[in-house]
Amino acid sequence: MSKKPPLTLVEPDGTTVPPPPRDLGKPGRALWDAVQREFDVSDVCGVELLAQACSALTKAEALHAEIERDGPVLRDRRGIKDHPALKHELANRAFVVRTLTRLGLNFEPLHNAAGRPAGRRG
Repeated sequence: MSKKPPLTLVEPDGTTVPPPPRDLGKPGRALWDAVQREFDVSDVCGVELLAQACSALTKAEALHAEIERDGPVLRDRRGIKDHPALKHELANRAFVVRTLTRLGLNFEPLHNAAGRPAGRRG
């Protein structure tokens, strides 16, 4: 009599997320996981673009924390000036948005859980 192989738990389809190519930091990893859950970004170019966007988001969040700590404006003997990190935070956030748009992630996700299936109403 042959032995049956032991049962293993399998995750439901669409919940497994491929690992990023490098460490992305906490905010970047959260974006990576969210995008990979909704879209199938598996080509080499797409993976690299997504990884770059995730890294930029981590940098933007770190700069944001610095700005929150110091305040959005700084005072010195010459007067008030914008925090020097403001433009870098904005540049990183703009890069994230542009890159996600170039990847086509601003359209319908692969796994759309909301709503009814398309069809005729009768």
